[in-house]
Amino acid sequence: MQIKILVVDDELSMREFLTILLEREGYCVEAAENAEVALQYLENDRYELVISDVNMPGLDGMALLERIKKISPETAVLMITAYTTAEQAVEAMKLGAYDYIAKPFRVEEVKVLVKNALEKSSLQKENRRLKLEVQERFSFCGIIGTSPKMKEIFALIQKVAPSNSSVVILGESGTGKELVARAIHNSSPRSKKAFVAVNCGAIPESLMESELFGHKKGSFTGAVVDRAGLFEQAEGGTLFLDEIGELPLLMQTKLLRVLQEREFRRVGGTQVQKTDVRILTASNRDLQNQVKDGSFREDLFYRINVVQINLPPLRERIEDIPALVDCFFRKYGTASSSGEVITPGALKMLMNYQFPGNIRELENVVERSLILDSSLISESNLPKQVCSGAAPGVSSEVTIPDEGIALEPLLDELEKQYLLKALEKTGGAKKKAGELLGMSFRSFRYRLAKFGLDSAEE
Repeated sequence: MQIKILVVDDELSMREFLTILLEREGYCVEAAENAEVALQYLENDRYELVISDVNMPGLDGMALLERIKKISPETAVLMITAYTTAEQAVEAMKLGAYDYIAKPFRVEEVKVLVKNALEKSSLQKENRRLKLEVQERFSFCGIIGTSPKMKEIFALIQKVAPSNSSVVILGESGTGKELVARAIHNSSPRSKKAFVAVNCGAIPESLMESELFGHKKGSFTGAVVDRAGLFEQAEGGTLFLDEIGELPLLMQTKLLRVLQEREFRRVGGTQVQKTDVRILTASNRDLQNQVKDGSFREDLFYRINVVQINLPPLRERIEDIPALVDCFFRKYGTASSSGEVITPGALKMLMNYQFPGNIRELENVVERSLILDSSLISESNLPKQVCSGAAPGVSSEVTIPDEGIALEPLLDELEKQYLLKALEKTGGAKKKAGELLGMSFRSFRYRLAKFGLDSAEE
């Protein structure tokens, strides 16, 4: 297939000269007398290269260049003018032009520039194609992963998706539990129906029953109209209950009954409603420990834990970091001229960092870096804690005595100190203290009770 080139110039002689020259080189050439006509051509056809004059009546070449990069970012653009200035050249490059040449120019110069521009455009397209191919090979429903652990999870998702069985997804905050839930839904026979997600820790206890099952008008103060709950909204589809470990015991009992009987009543209602909803749940807590301490019902645990998926933290799958960085770069950044998205030194720092916030923290690091430099992630624009290799507030100097150490009591003591420090900083306000530590009020209160600190004043 012939390579297509579009020539844009208000001078007829220049259009004819470039058309004849490029056709002799074997290219398919079309010509437009102004930017407006050129845009019509671009809307109806694809061109590997546009050669445009800068100074034209109406929409000038610089404005055309901006429009081309929005309409067809893969198209290479060469700018030509009789009135070249350094400022204009710099501006053209910033807007995405491949190069900038001044009239009058030599025939051989044009041939070389056209050849080089097309070769670079071809390489960039091939690079994007290969990246997409890699992403397709090592991702599943939007989840990026090349590590053996993630491949096992992809295989497990494919096995459980066709069934109606309940699945509990366990993992630290920021590991992508909702992405896994969506992948199960999207790969299931229910994929054309609704996927409804709710964070159990974000709903006040007084509204939890109404949120899940709906309510009738007048059933409580503020219930001014009938309202469908999440079970009704997810009918025929999937209901994802995130952080189910924060569900109050009374609501655990009511949820268990719905899962057993497959029916419910709206708050204030008398009519029993049947439900056909698949339940997926997730937690960053150890639910079995909650069963032992009485904060989570054992019968509910076994009802939701038909299949368990354990998501590894990012520090246990560091081989996935390059692919994740590339994904987030494409989300927040722009391709650099070399096609490189991160320097080797910066990548090494990321792979040496522990990432207590997991994938969510990595995404934030990439976004922050690209705010400082939109073209490349380098050591100079990484956060301080990443460069030092330590998480915020965590010492990188860790020693273990020869006789060993009891880790769990040490971690409990550290957690207790942070709880007390947060309460001290907020004057005893538990909700604000919880927010300081990145947890919900209910989760914070649970931890206070765990250490016998729940007598602290609000």
